[in-house]
Amino acid sequence: MAVRTDTRTVALALAGDVVCVVVFCAIGRRSHAEGLTLAGIAETAWPFLSGTLLGWVIPRGWRAPTAIAPTGVIVWLATVIVGMLLRKASSQGVAVSFIIVASVVTALLLLGWRGVAAVLRRRRIQA
Repeated sequence: MAVRTDTRTVALALAGDVVCVVVFCAIGRRSHAEGLTLAGIAETAWPFLSGTLLGWVIPRGWRAPTAIAPTGVIVWLATVIVGMLLRKASSQGVAVSFIIVASVVTALLLLGWRGVAAVLRRRRIQA
């Protein structure tokens, strides 16, 4: 099935990924009683957002921005791997339990919206 790759779709998909990562970071900060300030969220999010952007470049995500594979999977893996490496390099926490939680939650968010988009696309085509 062809995936729309117009500028609007690409921009919305990239924005969706950024929002998902920021939401993940905000939820994490809130659950650990850290402040929900813009600066605090930015401090937590920048390593993951760096990974997200790299994850868009590796598969040229703009070609199939809503595809679960390869775009979504690569964006997700890059978000987690690069995010954790940058957190480690900047002396932020990278406990095994955090890696597991971050991997699961970001998979649900970054792959989840793409799955919903695929279902809606199929319904629209069948209608």
